[in-house]
Amino acid sequence: MEGYKRMKLLLIFLTVSSVATSASPWLPMDGNYPGSYCLSWRLAIETNNVRAWRTVPIQCMRYVEVYMLAGQYDRDVQLIVEQIRVYLSQIVLPGDGMDAWIFDVDDTCVSNVFYYRLKRYGCDPYDPTGFRTWAMKGESPAIQPVLELFNELIETGFKVILVTGRDEETLGQATQENLHNQGFTGYERLIMRTPENKKHSATIYKTTIRKQVVEEGYRIWGNVGDQWSDLQGEYSGNRTFKLPNPMYFVP
Repeated sequence: MEGYKRMKLLLIFLTVSSVATSASPWLPMDGNYPGSYCLSWRLAIETNNVRAWRTVPIQCMRYVEVYMLAGQYDRDVQLIVEQIRVYLSQIVLPGDGMDAWIFDVDDTCVSNVFYYRLKRYGCDPYDPTGFRTWAMKGESPAIQPVLELFNELIETGFKVILVTGRDEETLGQATQENLHNQGFTGYERLIMRTPENKKHSATIYKTTIRKQVVEEGYRIWGNVGDQWSDLQGEYSGNRTFKLPNPMYFVP
């Protein structure tokens, strides 16, 4: 965790220094193109009005970098977690052990921002081999507000189920170890892609998994993910909460 903090502080310093010594054309605060365009673009993708986008517009690379590293992303995640807590305060659990909460893994529980820094924050096309190599290292740091929420849910009595699009055969052990090392312990189960659902879209795959969970008798009170495909489809849960992610889109 200390290594993560040092690296992030270094990246923030380099980002802010770069912005401060330039004419600041990338900052969203100036109200001019391309900053204002990138702000509008991020709003459009987060609201799912722009779909199936493949890469971040090159003119928005600096904008995404500043957003992810200079504090606004952290504040946005914290606000969403606070809203989840408001919702949780209204729930009275029956106490039969069948109350479930679903979490995605990548950029929901753990962050891949250091990997995507090498991919120009999503301006480069998705590289499955490169990402697999990164994930095998097990170095994705916890998104701290989500980790705190995760622990609160378990202490409250929810069965937390992690559903990820990662391949179980190649990334199963590395993912479990990464989660454990970052403090994600005590969850009910970790569900990963198998050969049977490897070719399914994320929406179909995750809907199928949630259907199985409901058929087992669980009540899905909440569902948290960074992609719309984590949350769309049937059996999505009583409430869904989307975390921001302007770096990539998973259909």
